[in-house]
Amino acid sequence: MSIRIQKTFEALFELEEVRGLFRESLPTGFDAEEEAAFRQRIASLRAIVADLEAGTGTPKVTKIAGTLDVRSREEEYINIHPIQAAGRLTTEARKAIISYGDGYSTCDACRKPFRLDKITKPGIAEFHEELAKWLNMDQARVVPGARRGFQAVAGTLVGKGDSVIVSALAHYTEFLAVENAGGIIREVPLNAKNIVTGEATAQKIEEVRRETGKLPVLVMIDHFDYQFANEHEIKEIGKVAHQYDIPFLYNGAYTVGIQPVDGKKIGADFVVGSGHKSMASVAPSGVLAMTDEFALKALRTTAMVGDLTKRKFGIKEVELLGCTLMGGTLLSMIASFPAVKARTLKWDDEVKRSNFFIDRLLRIGGSKVLSEYPRKHTLTKIDTTGSFDTVAKTHKRRGFYFSDELSSRGIVGEFAGATRTWKLNTYGLNEKQIRYLADVFTEIAEKYEIPVAK
Repeated sequence: MSIRIQKTFEALFELEEVRGLFRESLPTGFDAEEEAAFRQRIASLRAIVADLEAGTGTPKVTKIAGTLDVRSREEEYINIHPIQAAGRLTTEARKAIISYGDGYSTCDACRKPFRLDKITKPGIAEFHEELAKWLNMDQARVVPGARRGFQAVAGTLVGKGDSVIVSALAHYTEFLAVENAGGIIREVPLNAKNIVTGEATAQKIEEVRRETGKLPVLVMIDHFDYQFANEHEIKEIGKVAHQYDIPFLYNGAYTVGIQPVDGKKIGADFVVGSGHKSMASVAPSGVLAMTDEFALKALRTTAMVGDLTKRKFGIKEVELLGCTLMGGTLLSMIASFPAVKARTLKWDDEVKRSNFFIDRLLRIGGSKVLSEYPRKHTLTKIDTTGSFDTVAKTHKRRGFYFSDELSSRGIVGEFAGATRTWKLNTYGLNEKQIRYLADVFTEIAEKYEIPVAK
């Protein structure tokens, strides 16, 4: 870690020590002993800042709580990890974590009806309204990850033995949500280009009807899948679902927060997004939006009454188990929201930079793209069996030589040791960074005498 990054963390940690003094003192201010401790901490902070400015000094804090490494991945490197790229916190989100990290900090001003989406200070109620409007849906809720959105919808619509249509590239959490509800997964096959089409979806629905005598109760399809990040015929699939009068869940785990999503234009009855994957939010976080038609079911409130106490909690929403995201998790999403909304309007620029890198990669002899090409997304599955893996076959470090070469040049996030088929994500890299990334891959190829087309 560079000394300036090291000292930046030390300064932040020292300020937290100062903050701790305020938390341990009386509201009336410091006593003499606390004032002395405060001045000592400030002197220490000044020394750290002096080292930070000059780029001097030695590391003094290498562990948090004695066991946790300081995570400087995003400060030290260009991170191309496939699922981390769009979850990097904005500066405002990091500030929100500092301020609202305490467990139930969202509940400072919670009043009746004691429900998360009704809290007005901070503006959580307003955020829910803005979220629904942004996705062009009628209702929105925050959930602990996209998977809990799938679970809420499956719990609402799926009964024992019911069929649910998913993609042959569906994420495992879609399977689990259906299984948890007692349903049966039925997968739509891919075409030759690894794309799910509207026609294939209709054929699968007909197949289910012939075999079971009943229609599926839900169609749940990813806009971009997690394996190839190919774009599927989402609007056509939505039309097919509605032709059969089957609810349609749009899985936007790789779209909501990075590109414009218009739920009603797509034809979605439900829109699910991932906060920690695509909305610059702390994990676990996600969103679930829906039309009013399905809100009465999916957001039903409890009718249960205790047999002894006769207690009832009618305002609590059953599928969400009452309130969901408390504290810094939700506030990070709210703090990032203005930047997230703005960045979705620049999605074409992100894809352009992704294609710039992929074009450069394909100049390295033996490299291939397994995803659809040209790219429509920043997440890509590549095949370097014919390029970087040829070196791994004889290198003493095997595939880890490639990780060594990348990390020594400030690139991380590839699957350690992988030199055959693997995924990377260029989301969020600026022009300077994307060119550097492409140059690094070329430089490594040339070092090991892998042909590179000029």
